[in-house]
Amino acid sequence: MLGLHPFWEHRNVFVTGCTGFVGRHLVKELLQKGAKVTGLVRNSHFSIFQEEIHKQMNIVMGSVEDLQVIKQTIEDFEIDTVFHLAAQANVGLAALNPLAAFETNICGTWNVLEACRQTSVNRVIVTSSEKAYGDQSPTPYVETLPLQGRYPYDVSKSCADLLTNMYFHSYQLPVCIIRCGNLFGEGDLNFSRIIPYTIQSVLQNKAPEIRSDGTTVRDFFYIGDAVEAHLLAAEKLESGQLAGEAFNFGYEKPQMIMKVVERILNIMNSDLQPIIQNQARHESKQQYLSAKKAKEILGWYPAYDFDSGLERTIIWYRKHFSIL
Repeated sequence: MLGLHPFWEHRNVFVTGCTGFVGRHLVKELLQKGAKVTGLVRNSHFSIFQEEIHKQMNIVMGSVEDLQVIKQTIEDFEIDTVFHLAAQANVGLAALNPLAAFETNICGTWNVLEACRQTSVNRVIVTSSEKAYGDQSPTPYVETLPLQGRYPYDVSKSCADLLTNMYFHSYQLPVCIIRCGNLFGEGDLNFSRIIPYTIQSVLQNKAPEIRSDGTTVRDFFYIGDAVEAHLLAAEKLESGQLAGEAFNFGYEKPQMIMKVVERILNIMNSDLQPIIQNQARHESKQQYLSAKKAKEILGWYPAYDFDSGLERTIIWYRKHFSIL
């Protein structure tokens, strides 16, 4: 990292979901670039990997379901830029409890957008997902496709993106949508995700289990590139010409789940054999993104690739496994 950045230095930034996987990495990078960061925190429990970072930022206790807390925070800290990352991001939990997912992912998004509208924030980045497109053919997905989620989590992201589009077209809110592939990297403590789960299984000498039949295809995207994509989109919004746009980010090299698990086992020199459960429901068979628009309009190119990101991730979990 190059340290202070002229765009972000002394800029007041508000991050919802700052204790989540993407949020932690984004906050760390913003602080390194000299931003003044305020984070919305649902509860006061921080992991040991967050404590030092959160000493360097403003913490507001509350949730995205509370419009007044969000609006008051933006006003009190004179927020210039909002990154809305807060979400219920577990596909399985969303299927079991759809209303909770809708409260956070849909209601939470309209609260953030409405608070930004009422306070005239300069730029808003809304973090979405490839799942907002639903299950479509052909792939890769491009930004002009309709948003047609069918399963609970997918629908929540489709709705959130439609709300975001509405706030631009109806109120000219300077907002940009970021859709990434399946994120992975250091410090992801959501072990329902296949990459951290598989690494954890190997470290525990347990055969990893695959929920699906193993042939599901996804575009995995390293957290380091995801953070830079968010920052770049926010910086480019300064021109005023990209408001209302959505951008896909990914490596454009879809991976079969079984192959990802086998790659991890190979890197970790494990002779464990994965167990195929074939029980996955509410998930699309094939989802991956075209990043052509981001490359052409934003001038974005990844600094990593799947293999280099995976190797960095495995090194981190090996180092920290004893305290997870």
